[in-house]
Amino acid sequence: MNAATLAGLTGAVLAGLGLYGLIVQPDPLRRILAFNVLGSGVFLVFGIIARRGAAAGALADPVPQALVITGIVVAFAATALYAYVIGDELRNSAGWLLFTLLMALLLVNLYNTGRKAYAERTHH
Repeated sequence: MNAATLAGLTGAVLAGLGLYGLIVQPDPLRRILAFNVLGSGVFLVFGIIARRGAAAGALADPVPQALVITGIVVAFAATALYAYVIGDELRNSAGWLLFTLLMALLLVNLYNTGRKAYAERTHH
């Protein structure tokens, strides 16, 4: 099992766990976390599919990378909007710190994805 297969399986597991959390969890904060775990799994699987296509000899296509970066931005905006809608409930619970940490992780993920895409574009 190579690294790409392991990353693809990890993405599938994350997407499955996120979908399960969205269906089962009634708590709004846990639903936000499940939504972000689902999105991370989908982005990981999509990135691995694009990487395997480029490794098979095809030219590296920047469209999948752009879609993943756009998806991360949309997920960040949807998370922020959902948090704003349920903001009073989040601020009154201990989940506010967890939510802030989640937003910081999303920003770091966005930065790293953009940095990797830029590095791939400049090395070719």
